[in-house]
Amino acid sequence: MADDDLEQIRRARLQQLREQGNDGEPSEQDAKQQRESTQRTSILTQILTPEAADRLGRIRLVKESRATDMENRLIMLAKTGQLRAKVTEAQLKELLGAVAEQQEKEESRIVVNRRGGGGWDDDDLDDLLKDV
Repeated sequence: MADDDLEQIRRARLQQLREQGNDGEPSEQDAKQQRESTQRTSILTQILTPEAADRLGRIRLVKESRATDMENRLIMLAKTGQLRAKVTEAQLKELLGAVAEQQEKEESRIVVNRRGGGGWDDDDLDDLLKDV
């Protein structure tokens, strides 16, 4: 199943290169990108259940950056040996929720930069009240 998918991806990419006028000869950079893409696909098929892979594909349709981020995180977890079994759809949902919550916390932080020197302090308020 996965080999068929990889072969279809390879054929589609080769056809795309031919249409671009490269005479079917991919450049070194294109070949490198193709190898990396194939490696990513291979790793993801090894660490995701079919249902989880399907969900990740649907996420990619809506927001590609989020799907790529999740793929990178999953690949990192796999490479560091933190995954003991294939990731299920439920586990993927939990991971997505945790990442979304973390991003919300980072975005909702309010940073106040106080400038020294020329601002108001308590003495300034006292001075104003004396004048009244």
